[in-house]
Amino acid sequence: MDVNGTVAEGFEPVREAFAANFALLGERGAAVAVYRDGHRVVDLWAGTKDVDGTAPWEPGTAQIVRSATKGIAAAALLLLHQRGELDLDAPVGTYWPEYKAAGKEHTRVRHLLAHRAGVPVLDRPLTPAEAADPDLGAAAVAAQAPVWEPGTDHGYHAQTYSWLTGELLRRITGRPVGAWLADEIAGPVGADLWLGLPESEHARVGRVGPAAAPETAGGLRTRPKRAVAEAYADPGSLTRRAFAAITPLPDENSPAYRAAALPASNGIATADGLARFYASLIGEVDGGTRLFTPETMELARAERSAGADRVLVVNTRFGLGHMLHGAASPLLSPGSFGHPGRGGALAFADPESGIAFGYVTNGFRQSVTADPRAQALVRAVRTALA
Repeated sequence: MDVNGTVAEGFEPVREAFAANFALLGERGAAVAVYRDGHRVVDLWAGTKDVDGTAPWEPGTAQIVRSATKGIAAAALLLLHQRGELDLDAPVGTYWPEYKAAGKEHTRVRHLLAHRAGVPVLDRPLTPAEAADPDLGAAAVAAQAPVWEPGTDHGYHAQTYSWLTGELLRRITGRPVGAWLADEIAGPVGADLWLGLPESEHARVGRVGPAAAPETAGGLRTRPKRAVAEAYADPGSLTRRAFAAITPLPDENSPAYRAAALPASNGIATADGLARFYASLIGEVDGGTRLFTPETMELARAERSAGADRVLVVNTRFGLGHMLHGAASPLLSPGSFGHPGRGGALAFADPESGIAFGYVTNGFRQSVTADPRAQALVRAVRTALA
């Protein structure tokens, strides 16, 4: 496999790991970017633009990044807090009065961000068309009764995070979440990322699908623990119900789905766009924009939820929306914060080393929080810094 792009001196292990993903782990098309202290040190791409095609991946090729979008949504609300427009300790109903229904009147904004709101499921799942309507999605979560007392436990809000975060932002700013992100985050940072893909960008986005079976697992465990497998197999479990809050599963290659703005699941980005975004959370990018103040950066990575996750059935760690380094989702170091996308994408920042990382792929695997290909690249970055 011909690997295109550049690496700065010392980051050659990342190129080697990236090439090995194609040779050993079934990679079809992917890109990885790394910034250090606000400057790009890795920019690599290879393979095909479409998982089922032959056209080459090009500079600027973008892909859907699934739940890696959650890290961007969380940052948006933290920016509103930084600007004095959002009180993390206020009840959600302060900004969104309809949300006080069905026993949720004491849900705090910080509960919503940290997957402690108790509404990871919908008693009546939404169709993909309904899910794309922000009014219907917001009404569904506002009417939903919590499955645990808000604030007392945590569980991954796989799909409902879209309407929880998107509607809260819309109530505060009066603007659709996708347009706000374009104007307040992507534009100022110069990051190629979208929530609600404009028609003008359709041609750069590849088709996604299942990844090829790897020739080797690379030493990583690929079979889930029995409890996890059973939770995904049980239609009545919180796990299955959380991921099935949109039923049937959307066609991720559909122009209609890509044009929707679902902050939990359908952001589209380049690897460089993700890495550049996270670089802007921990410092200036190319001597320019920094989004987070040091205080907000520390707020983003302070642990708010930890331990057994009622939805993912493994131990997880969350800050105020960002996933933190841990066994379920290893990042670069204990101080890292970011978010994976189910079965592939990964993006994070590590303030201590000044590293910001972005990886996108067109081939998705069964993993939820720790894809072997992304993990191989993270280990390579760690090696380069040693």
